Amino acid sequence: MFPAASLLAFSFLAVAYGQQVGTQTAETHPALTWQTCTASGTCTNVAGSVTLDANWRWLHSTSGYNNCYTGNTWDATLCPDATTCAANCALDGADYTGTYGVTTSGNALTLKFVTSGANKNVGSRLYLMADASHYELFHLLNQEFSFDVDVSQLPCGLNGALYFSEMDADGGAAKYPTNKAGAKYGTGYCDSQCPRDLKFIDGKANSVGWTPDSNSANSGKGANGSCCNEMDIWEANSISAAVTPHPCNVNGQTLCTGTDCTGGMCDPAGCDFNSYRMGVTNFYGPGSGFTLDTTKKITVITQFFTSDGTNTGTLSEIRRIYIQGGKVVQNSNVNIPGIDVGNSITEKFCTQQKAAFDDTNTFEQKGGLAAQGGAFGRGVVLVLSIWDDYAVNMLWLDSDYPTTADPTAPGVARGTCATTSGAPADVESKSPNAQFGPIGSTWGTGPGTSSVGSTSTTSTTSSTSKSTSTTSTTSSTSKSTTTTTTSSTSKSTSTTTSSTSKSTSTTTTSTSTSNGASQTKWGQCGGIGYNGPTACTGSKCTYSNPYYSQCL
Repeated sequence: MFPAASLLAFSFLAVAYGQQVGTQTAETHPALTWQTCTASGTCTNVAGSVTLDANWRWLHSTSGYNNCYTGNTWDATLCPDATTCAANCALDGADYTGTYGVTTSGNALTLKFVTSGANKNVGSRLYLMADASHYELFHLLNQEFSFDVDVSQLPCGLNGALYFSEMDADGGAAKYPTNKAGAKYGTGYCDSQCPRDLKFIDGKANSVGWTPDSNSANSGKGANGSCCNEMDIWEANSISAAVTPHPCNVNGQTLCTGTDCTGGMCDPAGCDFNSYRMGVTNFYGPGSGFTLDTTKKITVITQFFTSDGTNTGTLSEIRRIYIQGGKVVQNSNVNIPGIDVGNSITEKFCTQQKAAFDDTNTFEQKGGLAAQGGAFGRGVVLVLSIWDDYAVNMLWLDSDYPTTADPTAPGVARGTCATTSGAPADVESKSPNAQFGPIGSTWGTGPGTSSVGSTSTTSTTSSTSKSTSTTSTTSSTSKSTTTTTTSSTSKSTSTTTSSTSKSTSTTTTSTSTSNGASQTKWGQCGGIGYNGPTACTGSKCTYSNPYYSQCL
């Protein structure tokens, strides 16, 4: 996620990581059904649930109702130091619907951007649960993850995000005994931005050196941050979309201080693939003039190939495929001088991109795809969020950024939004009903399903989808699957992961078609709506689902 400062500065109430457990509101996790799928296409329903991130919850004294954190400041009496604060303050249960605008129905999850009740709440962040006190861990090596999404109501400045972070499954409760709340109450967050606006880290308050933000009435920054590997599957609105790995040189959630929080441990920039930024300005956007029309539902498939085709190999390539209107759409090819034509993320692509855009290659410095794959092997947590950006108004996703750079220089233009767009005050007042959620079917598993599949040897698709929108939606970071909802901080809702073990082919870019009537290895060779070659050169056309067969 980028940038760090803006992700969780949104709740009107005292939003904070509480380490004790309050008793004012019972914590009942909203149920959410998803699926696990095998390579053969067999899917099994899983009765899951989601929990709200602790930074959005009410933090109050253990003995009563006094806020430990109000506006963007700590109570000096309850929190004179980090350890005492953790002992004095309790994190309470959430009124998911009334306060936060979070509702579920079957495999559908709806996240409302602005909720006005007794207090105003903006945005939310949720995690998929394995049980009442543990996050679901996903192992993505040699796997495929898919979800359906509707971003039609997400304007400039909003971000519906679905991503994975290398958090502890129990929220850090075992490592840090002062953390009594654990994953049940959404503790233990971390990402590649090493956010310092978390109220509690490692079981202690982040109150020491806390500085209130000048542009937000609810957030600030402490002396410490929380770092970990992060894989952004989907950061998008109706104008632009990006897929971005962010490696770190540490394993799991790690506290940082000083310069370690600003690039010492992790790569906050990542190696992104944004079609607009990669030189194809008519690939993604609202209307029939774009290859992918964001006024309509989109199925998003992300594949994680390893160098040896096993679930324990080194991550070597990240590929993206879409389905819209019953047709498989390959990711756009790069159209930037100095970067080889291709449509996937490999080490070579990242090295060339950094050089072409004159960016420091922190991706390589922090371990690149291998480090990201290491996190996948250890297990990562699915995060669903909808948010606006107090730091730079989301311009890094959908406009010209940096704003001081020549917009014609390679890598500066990321979308068509004006550089004056995206101010949170404008977004929150003009798009308060925005919702973000997944819709409909997952890749090859039928409408309204989501799944996370176990890996196997042949290619399959499906992923852990969780629908966040209303009606039959499943899927990740976008939400509302029906009409006008746009959404911002919520994130994935329907994901379905499926094994897809695909022998990894090193750095080849997705499915290129050979000259003539045959398809190269890894290329598409069949499926509903497909009109290309059906014969394979040096491989066999293998059925994955009704929409996709691949040369393997």
